[in-house]
Formats: sequence, C-alpha cells, structure tokens
Amino acid sequence: MVDYSGKISYRSQSLKPSEIREILTLTEGKNIISLAGGLPGPEVFPKQQLADIAKRVLEDLGDNALQYSPTLGVTPFRNAVASFALSKGVKVNEDDRVAVTTGSQEAIYLIGLSLIDPGDNIIVEAPTYLAALNAFRFFGANFISIPLDEDGMKVEMIEREIKKAKDSGKKIKAIYTVATSHNPTGVIMSDDRRKQLIEIANKYDILVIEDDPYGFFVFDTDKRFTSLKTLDSEGRVIYMGTFSKILAPGLRLGYMIAPRQFTRTVELAKQIVDLHSSTLSQYIAMYAIKEGVVDETIENARKVYRKKRDVLIESLEEYMPSGSEWYKPKGGLFAFVYLPKEVDTTEMLPKAIERGVAYVPGRNFFADGSGSNAMRVNFSYPSIDKLKEGIKIIGETAKEIIK
Repeated sequence: MVDYSGKISYRSQSLKPSEIREILTLTEGKNIISLAGGLPGPEVFPKQQLADIAKRVLEDLGDNALQYSPTLGVTPFRNAVASFALSKGVKVNEDDRVAVTTGSQEAIYLIGLSLIDPGDNIIVEAPTYLAALNAFRFFGANFISIPLDEDGMKVEMIEREIKKAKDSGKKIKAIYTVATSHNPTGVIMSDDRRKQLIEIANKYDILVIEDDPYGFFVFDTDKRFTSLKTLDSEGRVIYMGTFSKILAPGLRLGYMIAPRQFTRTVELAKQIVDLHSSTLSQYIAMYAIKEGVVDETIENARKVYRKKRDVLIESLEEYMPSGSEWYKPKGGLFAFVYLPKEVDTTEMLPKAIERGVAYVPGRNFFADGSGSNAMRVNFSYPSIDKLKEGIKIIGETAKEIIK
C-alpha cells in the first residue's frame, strides 16, 4: 500500500481535528449524554412542515429545484434572505449582496480564503468559536485575543492592542466576533461597545466579521440587539447567518451579507470549493421563510431553550464543585464553565465519557491554548432529564479529581 505521509501538502499537514466533530464521532451510537455539539433540540424541528414544503417544491419547481444553480445562490432565495435579514433589523445596503453558503462554516472558510494572507492578524474574543480559529489558522492568521465579560468583548482594550501591533509592524486585517448570544459563553455585547467597536474599525481601517448564528435566541428580553452590520456606515462589516439553528442543520444552508466587491471574491473562491450550495435546500428554505415556518421555529426554539437554560443553571449551582464560575447565558445554546484551577478538563474528558457524558474542553476556544480548567456545555440538544444527569456526572467527576 502507498504511504501517503510524505505526499500530503504542507498546508494540509497543519490541519487539526475539530474537537467537537471528534467527540461527536466518538459518542455516536453510544449511550452517552452529549453536551458537546451545538445541536438544536430535535423537538423544535418542523418536520411535518418541511416534508410538506419539500413535496410542493418538487411539484411546483420540478427540474429547477434539482438542477445546478448560480454560485452565489438562486436569486429568489437570496432576495428572501435579504428581506428576512431586514425584517430582523440587519441593514442590507444597496451595494450589499447575499452569498449563500453550505452552512456558516463554509462562510468562515471562504472569508479566510478570500481575506487572510500568512501573517495577518485577526482580533478575536477570548474565548471564541473554535472552528473559526481553526479555519483562520489554516490560512496563516495570527491572533490577538481580547477578553470578555458579561457585556461581551472588552472593546476598550482593542485600540491599545492595535497600537501595539502597529508599533511592532504587524498588520491587523479584521476583528472577528460573535457579538450576540456568544459561542461559547452566551453573553451579549452591549450596544455601547458595539458602537465603539465600529468607531475603532473605521478609525484604523479594519474589517469586522460578524458571526450571528444565535442572535435569534435571546432569552430574558424581547429586545433585538443592534447588529454591527446595521451600525456600519462604511461597508466594512461582513455579516454571517445560518439556517442550521433556526430551521434545520441538515439543509446545510448559511449565508453572508457583504459589499459586492467582496462577495465577488467569495463567489470565485466558492467555485473551486463546491460550485454552489444545494439548490433543493435553498428552495425549501425560501418557502419556509415566506410561509412563516422559520419565524414559528425561532419562537418555539427560544421558549424551549430558555427553559433548558434555566434547568442548566439550576443544575450547575447544585452539582458543580465549590469555586466553579460561569456567566448565566443571556442567549444562544451554550454555557462556558470554569472549574477550580486544579481540574484539567481535557484530562477529565475520558473519565466523563466513561461515566456517560461528553463536553468540549475549554482550551480549544482560546487562541493561545489557555482555559485548561474550562469547558463548554450545550443545553439545547439533550432532554431536561438528560441535561440534569449530565451536569451531575460532570460535577461528581470534577469533585473526585479535586479530592
């Protein structure tokens, strides 16, 4: 057999496995409570409505729904996405274009491919979405990490870091943020900080990548926080959304809204990746938008996830060892828990899995590999009983390590 080890490209040799995907593979088909992935609760899927819509799409559109389609997406769906975004308070400028992607993860990859040269610096939250770190790192990015608190990224620290980078000859290309219902902490950036972030980006000519998969799941207020895209007056915000959390991840549909000059580059990049995203999925999602199924799913999911969030917090308070800390998630699907310093959550994971529960170790969410005593737990997927049981097992495992 051929030994491929000496034939793999140098770039591919730098690839690291996604901790989340590895854990999901490890637990598949086993009797394990998974608090690891960002899976929607299956009870919120509009299964019957999607089955009816899929049938009608094929009846109404026939061959067109099964055929190749333009790289940026079919025009009626792109128009529906733009209208949907506008209805939720996301500004879509005259020069903006919607680019449809195969999930928002492809959007992150295409942004990295289109923007990042080796050595470029990206400002990120600490912690931040681990798969964005992996994708940007693949293209040679370096990271400047900004800590966060319950009001999101500490934006007041950004300007100091920009000046330090400039003094040392570093080029900062963009700021990446999950500003609303943050992954992994569940915090929400305040509107004051959002305005300040845009002012800084304008002042130093830095792009802003706004990743917004969870912005529809804000639990303790009906207020929609102002999108960075809406605050943008210079066309420097690249906005990303997804239908994975608000309809169904199996459709594999994400999108970005950005100026035409940038989406043209993304279009060319996507042509060498997958030509276009699923035509059938786009039409199914378009019908679901127009018929109110997406809005119904969002509202139903928000109620379900808020209840599960409350159960999670009660369980953390009851079972976590003394000295543990977390922010009560204001939105999203996750909580980020810091255990006492003597607990390494990477080393603890096999013990937890052996006892029947999985989570994601925290160091994966930090660009510098810190956060060894932290973990991300998902509360949207498991049932309430499984959620309680999973947190209890984690707490008991951590307490034994401390002893």
